Amino acid sequence: MYLTWIVYALCIALFVWGGKFAGFGKEHFHDDSASLDVTKSLRGFAAIGVILHHISQERTFQMAGGGNGHPGEISIFVNAGFYFVAIFFFCSGFGLIKSLKNKPNYLDGFIKKRVVKSLLIPFYVNVIIYGIARFISGERLPVINWITNLLGLTMMNIYAWYPVVAVILYLVFYFTFKNIKNQKVCYALIVFVILLMGVIFSINGHFAWWAGSKNWWLHPDGWLKAKWWMVQKVFWFSGEWWVNSAPAFFVGLLFGQFEDNIRNFFKKAWWAKTAAVLLLYLAFNALTGLAQWQLGYWSEWNGEGPGIMNKLVCYLSQIPQVCSFVILIFVLMMKYYAVNPVGRFFGEISYETYMMNLIPIFVFRFLIYKPGTDGELLYTTGNYNLALYLVAVIAATVVLGLLFKLCNKLVYKLFKL
Repeated sequence: MYLTWIVYALCIALFVWGGKFAGFGKEHFHDDSASLDVTKSLRGFAAIGVILHHISQERTFQMAGGGNGHPGEISIFVNAGFYFVAIFFFCSGFGLIKSLKNKPNYLDGFIKKRVVKSLLIPFYVNVIIYGIARFISGERLPVINWITNLLGLTMMNIYAWYPVVAVILYLVFYFTFKNIKNQKVCYALIVFVILLMGVIFSINGHFAWWAGSKNWWLHPDGWLKAKWWMVQKVFWFSGEWWVNSAPAFFVGLLFGQFEDNIRNFFKKAWWAKTAAVLLLYLAFNALTGLAQWQLGYWSEWNGEGPGIMNKLVCYLSQIPQVCSFVILIFVLMMKYYAVNPVGRFFGEISYETYMMNLIPIFVFRFLIYKPGTDGELLYTTGNYNLALYLVAVIAATVVLGLLFKLCNKLVYKLFKL
């Protein structure tokens, strides 16, 4: 577990390095806690968290000492991915509404700049990169699967769901605020779309449960007979991670719209109100935990069909958890935030590292699984191979993220964007 404590210590150090505390006084607050520089570092910390979350998902990190029942390495990150992505959604919503308020004619050219250039082009450049990587690795997919992957209708890169959801939210933001003068209606429509995405996931489940006989996935040979489009992580909205952090986008919009009012509200009796938000978050966290324990997102494995209602209840219970979390972060940063070169650096390439993270995770698996086996765990004295894997994945993710950013710039230059 030495690796765990080293990683945790480094994460704490990141929040201490460059930290600024406004003071205990009731009049002492950071008025720049939502500035571009501060939120960039916050996104950088979230990007590091996403990478560690993806690494912690590897089976060998979840089975300490060969699976002796103790928590695995960096286990705190296993179920924390949606928190980090919620920060991205919050910052996106906050930035969009602030720009709309402060920049004249902000929506003119919005589709080209914020949707096509910032999201769609990098998404399809990433599709091509991952298509080449998967082909070189020896993976041979059905022709129709290659086509749907290249079109973006199915997932060439299973981590690349974020830009799909972001594009949907950005388009809804654009068309509502562009064409509807009543902002309450705009916000209501955005909430409707966010909830609709949750319903779509609840119906979709994690795979094509509706194909084949009832509970086909529970049959001994069910997955062997399944066609490529029936398995997990193929279609859009096939997983709770597609939807459970998106409500933070709406919270970001509200905070951007009413930032001054919200700040003034919390400045009065900040300690008491922050404690109240913390207690609410803990209560909602317990509620979500209870819902997932009793019902669960992965209800397909209960033997009672797709379990659509189970998923929907879990999703609805997680909305206040996510919303209270990002509110708590915003309120805490009124008193304390950290800005340092590491946060800024990862903040500059947060999207790029997120999109390229899967390749290093796959390439360096020889360090944690025995070669020539079907994923048999590899253990070394002291589990030093896990530390080597973690360092290799993070370093390679950064390098590939920078190269990916360069590729996107070349495409922008090619198309004069």
